[in-house]
Amino acid sequence: MSEIEQLEKTVANLPPKDLAQFRAWFLDFDERVWDQQIEADLKAGKLDLLIAEARAEFEQGKARPL
Repeated sequence: MSEIEQLEKTVANLPPKDLAQFRAWFLDFDERVWDQQIEADLKAGKLDLLIAEARAEFEQGKARPL
């Protein structure tokens, strides 16, 4: 059995209270990982083109402020 399959089995067998606690932890963990990836992509310049396109569309009146 792979590590992922073991994790799936363990999570599937958690009591509701523990599952809720795990879910909250995992959502927080996933958000932190996502934020780190976005920050790394931003520093690496991977988002520069998207940022430039968004600014250009805003300046052309194709977008509005939030």
